[in-house]
Amino acid sequence: MLNFLKQPAYLPESPAGPETDRKYKSMRLQVFLGAFIGYAGFYLVRKNFSMAIPALAPLGFDKAELGAVLSMNAIAYALSKFLMGSVSDRSNARAFLPLGLILAAISMAFMIVPIQWIGAEHKLLAIIVMGVLNFLVGWFNGMGWPPCGRVMTHWFSVTERGTMMSIWNCAHNVGGAMVGPMATYGAVWFGSWFYGAHPELYFLAGTFLFPAAVAVFIAMLAYILLRDTPQSCGLPSVEKWRDDYPKNYSEKQEQTLTTREIFFKYVLNNKFLWFIALSNAFVYMVRYGCLDWAPTILTEKGIDLKSAGWAYFAYEFAAIPGTLICGWLSDKLFHGRRAVPTMLFMALVAVFILIYWLFIDNLTVVIIALIGIGFFIYGPVMLIGVQALDLAPKNAAGTAAGLTGFFGYFFGTAILANVVIGAVAQAAGWNWTFALLLGACLLAIVFMGLTLRGERK
Repeated sequence: MLNFLKQPAYLPESPAGPETDRKYKSMRLQVFLGAFIGYAGFYLVRKNFSMAIPALAPLGFDKAELGAVLSMNAIAYALSKFLMGSVSDRSNARAFLPLGLILAAISMAFMIVPIQWIGAEHKLLAIIVMGVLNFLVGWFNGMGWPPCGRVMTHWFSVTERGTMMSIWNCAHNVGGAMVGPMATYGAVWFGSWFYGAHPELYFLAGTFLFPAAVAVFIAMLAYILLRDTPQSCGLPSVEKWRDDYPKNYSEKQEQTLTTREIFFKYVLNNKFLWFIALSNAFVYMVRYGCLDWAPTILTEKGIDLKSAGWAYFAYEFAAIPGTLICGWLSDKLFHGRRAVPTMLFMALVAVFILIYWLFIDNLTVVIIALIGIGFFIYGPVMLIGVQALDLAPKNAAGTAAGLTGFFGYFFGTAILANVVIGAVAQAAGWNWTFALLLGACLLAIVFMGLTLRGERK
């Protein structure tokens, strides 16, 4: 482990009293803001390549080649979230998160090299370099969630974690919403500085260079705000401070584990984490099966692209209140249990998918259905990550969440939502894809139901 990534030593614990309480509350807010801002920064340099695809076609690149490049991001992210999660469990979150964000920003900025300086004249080389860079962007993006999960488990106890994680989870909506405006205005503000009389290249400044520069600034801000654990600041564990101990708590959870202990003692042999991971695969199949294919379905049904775009926007926007409500319910109504609200929300997702299917030719009903799906699907997406943190020791949180994330992005998104649904739609039509989505809802509920006993324990 590099020295600057090593976890900081615990400082002598401050005595209980009003001064310690004030410091704890202040530090929790500061650390939460660091995690929120830092994670939002990752979404500024994550899927920018997809926005550049329309501008790359006139430069001599075709969609099939660019689609292969695009897939590198999802594959790398799935692998990294799991493998780098285990590294984050043994690292200082204050250094680990900014490092990942800076490396992701640098990789994104270098995307101009194959586009501008290699070009379609040497297409094979350009595509290979694009693919490698987009793989690195995805890999370094995988360094964002695990340290945030580590920070949240160490600074917030289990009975408040659902609410706080639901608020923090909105960071990806905030960061994702900024990419479009940044690409537009970045090209306007800085395009002529870099490319002068070549307006066809202005998009490089807005899509790659400007977001990368902002991401580096955010990484520095996150480093200033973040702290690894309360103990590294001379404060007691959050369980001791709040007198809020989960039943499976032990002092060993405050110690750094070896890689072998993390994988083989606390993660890979935890059957409940495998149930969560399988459930997550089907949740992500529904999430991206609906999101990624909505514009295609609607335009094929004769709905204009502008209206389809608004339906897409409504789906994402509805995620914010739905996520917040789901997290609050899991803490206040279900007292820290995540499985039951996840199952309820997935059942309601299935209802809205059925409405979407039955009224596919009615734009108004379709938009209402997509709003309903977006509202209810993102709560389970968030809660499954929280449940993984709850069912593993705090010092194995990044690896546990990484396992569920790997199943979600690799199997749920890349294979089921993209490949399987696309193939079924091509061979058998959209009716069968809706049937698959309903089946995925049912399987997500079934696998989540298998974790009920583990949560009770």
